[in-house]
Amino acid sequence: MPHGLDHVVHAVRDVDAAADFYVRAGFTVGGRNRHPWGTHNRIVQLKNCFVEILEVAEQGKIVPHGTRFFSFGAFNRDFLARREGFSMLLLNSRDAAQDARAFEAAGIGAFDVFDFAREGKRPDGSAVKLAFSLAFAAEANSPDVRFAVCQHHFPENFWNPAFQNHANGAQRVAGVLMIANHPSSHRDFLKAYTGASKVTSDAAGVSAQTENGDIEILEPSAASNLLGIPFKSGGEGMTFRAMRFAVADLARTEALHRQNGLAVRRHGERLVVPPEEAFGATLIFEAPELS
Repeated sequence: MPHGLDHVVHAVRDVDAAADFYVRAGFTVGGRNRHPWGTHNRIVQLKNCFVEILEVAEQGKIVPHGTRFFSFGAFNRDFLARREGFSMLLLNSRDAAQDARAFEAAGIGAFDVFDFAREGKRPDGSAVKLAFSLAFAAEANSPDVRFAVCQHHFPENFWNPAFQNHANGAQRVAGVLMIANHPSSHRDFLKAYTGASKVTSDAAGVSAQTENGDIEILEPSAASNLLGIPFKSGGEGMTFRAMRFAVADLARTEALHRQNGLAVRRHGERLVVPPEEAFGATLIFEAPELS
């Protein structure tokens, strides 16, 4: 079953400080939400995808991994013991149970579906019910990133245009970027995970065009040439390093960033906010025609 981008997890040690950064970058950021397993988040919502800014706030509530149980809290706790940055990629799902079976058949996941619900808030402050089902996937030789699909049971309560209006002109997430020393070795995983009918390869890397944004796996030097900042593989297998945002007016976005004191860099027709500024992540802003 083909999938598109749904959201990314940006794991940080201080969710409010990271939220302040996103506000300075021109995004509308939601309030703090609390999970019963010890993580807290704040959300940046775009039309097609959202960023989950995540802090492990209550260590005592974290539960360990089990035989068929992936502990979201434990993975992000262990990730943050090493660094901040993008820790997980989640695609959309129409049927998480079916996707879990497909992942197991493909050898990329042997986890039970994880169901949870929480209260959300509309822009006017009224409460709404939110519920999700997650099916997890993993590539054995990429321990620093995890993957899942997310089924929204009340999407009408979650996606809201009032949360998608951003001062920086961001319209949608155009794609995400992984780094790997040998991108072609991850091609089979990418195809099985995305369900994409076509995964392309060239000398720079591997990419999948999903129904809702691109996923690229690039060799470090290719990513450095593309974005004008140094990249290293960061460990074994893939690491999740960057997001691409399509903005309405790149000059306006740049002016806002500089006005707000961001250490943004102009590289050709892209603006790049480097990881030392963006809590271990790299944010890329580009005109729609590049996306």
